[in-house]
Amino acid sequence: MLIETPSTSSLPRHEMLQAGLDLLDQGITVFDAQLRLVAWNRTFLQLLEFPEELAYIGAPFEGFIRYNARRGEYGPGDIETQVAERVSAARNFASHMTERQRPNGRVLLLRGEPLADKGFVTLYSDVTEQRYIENLTEHQNVQLDEQVRRRTAQLENANANLRRASEENERIAAALRRSEERLRLINDTIPILIGYVDHNEVYQYANKGYSDWYGHPEDAVTGRAVIDVIGPHVYSQVRDSVKKALAGQQVTYEYQMERQGQIVFARSTLVPEVTVDGKNLGFFVFSHEITQQKRMQAALIQAQKMEAIGQLTGGLAHDFNNLLTVIIGNLAALQDHRPDDPGVNEFVEPALQSARRGVQLIKRLLTFSRQQPLEPQAVDIGNLIGSLAKLVRRSLPDSIAVSTDLGGSNVHALADPGQLESALLNFALNSRDAMPDGGRLHIAARAVELTTGATAFDVAPGRYVLIEVADNGCGMDSATLSRACEPFFTTKRLGLGSGLGLAMAYGFAKQSGGGISIQSQPEQGTTVLMVLPLATREPDADAPGEDVVLPAGGELVLLVEDDPNVRRVVRQQLIDLGYPVIEAEDAIQGLAMIEQIPDIGILVSDVIMPGGMDGRQLADQVMTFRPDMRIVLMSGYTDEADAGSDLPVLAKPFVRQDLARALRAAHKETP
Repeated sequence: MLIETPSTSSLPRHEMLQAGLDLLDQGITVFDAQLRLVAWNRTFLQLLEFPEELAYIGAPFEGFIRYNARRGEYGPGDIETQVAERVSAARNFASHMTERQRPNGRVLLLRGEPLADKGFVTLYSDVTEQRYIENLTEHQNVQLDEQVRRRTAQLENANANLRRASEENERIAAALRRSEERLRLINDTIPILIGYVDHNEVYQYANKGYSDWYGHPEDAVTGRAVIDVIGPHVYSQVRDSVKKALAGQQVTYEYQMERQGQIVFARSTLVPEVTVDGKNLGFFVFSHEITQQKRMQAALIQAQKMEAIGQLTGGLAHDFNNLLTVIIGNLAALQDHRPDDPGVNEFVEPALQSARRGVQLIKRLLTFSRQQPLEPQAVDIGNLIGSLAKLVRRSLPDSIAVSTDLGGSNVHALADPGQLESALLNFALNSRDAMPDGGRLHIAARAVELTTGATAFDVAPGRYVLIEVADNGCGMDSATLSRACEPFFTTKRLGLGSGLGLAMAYGFAKQSGGGISIQSQPEQGTTVLMVLPLATREPDADAPGEDVVLPAGGELVLLVEDDPNVRRVVRQQLIDLGYPVIEAEDAIQGLAMIEQIPDIGILVSDVIMPGGMDGRQLADQVMTFRPDMRIVLMSGYTDEADAGSDLPVLAKPFVRQDLARALRAAHKETP
């Protein structure tokens, strides 16, 4: 829509400023030291629903307060008291910013600033849509469309408003001449960037905020070309919008730029200035910063990604762990039955390692999505890195040299060992990908004392274990480095990277009370530094693979499992441990067998099963009439062990030794 206005050359400067003020979608008032109205715009009257006759040059501040008090703006109470209190506060005016909800439901943001001559200027912004967006982000597009439609409707009435403004300008011309400097102060005070560009793309006006935004001294913008002021990078983003505005079209757009070392965002509206005969003189620029809004949107998207990961991982965990139970159980049985066959072990051992890493993968994903708690313990960093180095050497090409430096001391970190090993392995594999033509990978660890100034890790002062993984590969530029720990961000081609490795490692370190710092430059390699809380060495526990000695003579075991492949593996493990076994496909069948076979002494049951009764419900019913029954539950859901039951829960997948320990725990719980 074309906005008709008198030629810039035909209006005094203060009239051009007043015309610009009336185009704002924010209200403005200026009161002098005697609390008399000096300047305002129509948006102010519309936002606060004041009648036009209430506003005129010299109108007393008290009149607006009394009008509000009479219509109940300040609640019940004596009107004169309410007026006196607010007039007194205005005489002692202080800089402030506050929000007020109007009776019509609109939310206004008020920002007041004192003037040099004891008066004050107030800016009224309708932030209803902004607050609505913050609370209901999912409806943002609808709200933005509504805002565009509303602004379009406002602009359609702009010609009529400008004609009325011209008539009113004749009446207030004398007052505006006296207040030209004051109006300039208003424009420099309000939190909005205002500029005016002529048809040659040269600035004819810019307020202080506009100059500061682009890093120019005050009054250093007027007379300069747009591209010289905003720079080639920003101009490339706004060039098309500038051309449209010079063609008479109002446009609104967003752009980004680097300011004081950070990426910031702004939204601008270009309002053309067109004469009655259709000549385009230039356009007004109204801009405001939206960096915080962009960050909130990014945070919401990030939260949605995390929720999606959690839902996906939680749904896959049960079925995937059942599959791994069958794989690990059969491979372990094959290894047990052919212990001295190198031909078998050559294939079985790598398969078992890969299957166990599948278990750790599910745990890491659940931990990353906050569905699986960490299991911190004192980890011997020397042993862990030593074992990891052997594994890494077998996984890397001969062109990459691997070295370690443990500082000659035995240090322990408080962390989940599986998560820590996975994080370090991820660092090593990333280094491998960064050195396709070969290079050097160095892993080191030592105890350090971090002080308050150790801001790189964002941790509290104290004793930590510092682990360093360094390579001399291709490195990363600053843009890539800033996003390295962002979930789903990867520089690898499709199918070679999920973008979750560093993000999960970062989340693991923060959950463990530590932190990660990455140092990298292009062609200079990358160094990943991780700190974890220092721990004291714990007494040695039984080795995980150690066989458990059970009482002679196994009792009859009822195995309840709906998956036939899992049932076959667990049955064989029970038989290998010396227990006779009978089977049931679901809890209903299992309950009937316990009622009919008194010789059953142990119940081993899956937790999640079809048929209307799960393993916990089966255990509860059995304990009501067979309190002496020894019960072990199994689950493919890794959080079932924390479900609040006193019964032991064996997490799938497991090997025979894990099952033996669970059975021993069931024996110990029996009086």
